[in-house]
Amino acid sequence: MNTMTLWHITGWEFAALAFAALLVGFSKTAVSGANTVSLAVFAAVLPARASTGVLLPILIAGDVLAVLAYRRHAHWPTLWRLFPAVAAGVVAGTVFLMWADDAIVRTSIGAILLLMAAVTLWRRRTAGAADEPDAVTTRAGRVKARAYGVLGGFTTMVANAGGPVMSMYLLSAGFRKLGFLGTSAFFFLVVNVSKLPFSAGLGLIDGRSLLLDAALVAFVVPGALLGAWAVNRIDQRLFERLVIAATVLGGLQLLLR
Repeated sequence: MNTMTLWHITGWEFAALAFAALLVGFSKTAVSGANTVSLAVFAAVLPARASTGVLLPILIAGDVLAVLAYRRHAHWPTLWRLFPAVAAGVVAGTVFLMWADDAIVRTSIGAILLLMAAVTLWRRRTAGAADEPDAVTTRAGRVKARAYGVLGGFTTMVANAGGPVMSMYLLSAGFRKLGFLGTSAFFFLVVNVSKLPFSAGLGLIDGRSLLLDAALVAFVVPGALLGAWAVNRIDQRLFERLVIAATVLGGLQLLLR
């Protein structure tokens, strides 16, 4: 029995998942948060609850490639400030997934996608009013880090959708492109690896999901290479508009499904 038969997916659906995996690699090395499109594709092709477990190892593969590309640019004081709050959010997300059925998870993912699109639009409108980089050391900065950390942990556990939340936080903290990508790469590698036992305990990761991952993970590599090549060439404003539009459509599709 092959992977497509095991998951009852067609050739076109596998091609959509392969494209989504490629986009994961691209987002990890070029435009963080763009993988919300991948999330919508996985949740549309696969059962919504199971899709989060299939997508997680693919995200980790992208995180590893991003760390290899931008490891010298990570800002560890910011990472240590975020991790405790993120852990609390991951635990809250795990509790939510313990009782939520597939319909609730699908609706939640759709709502989170629309929320993340709104957050991204708000970030674009207020980008010129970002805090200074040292503002995160103040009391207000620490409160903001905790709030974003909890929200990021919850959204990444429930829907693998913490990218836009962390993107907004890092940009508001004054990070430039390379520092942003390096800090984001280590952040999501640590967070996504820490989610593995929770996802496995919930039955979201098993032999069947890993078999599909093995068929898809190879598509992450060309996406990451394309992102590393394009990061200084891409028209990011146009790309973000396309990502937001696709995210909104994906969220609406899940809510109306």
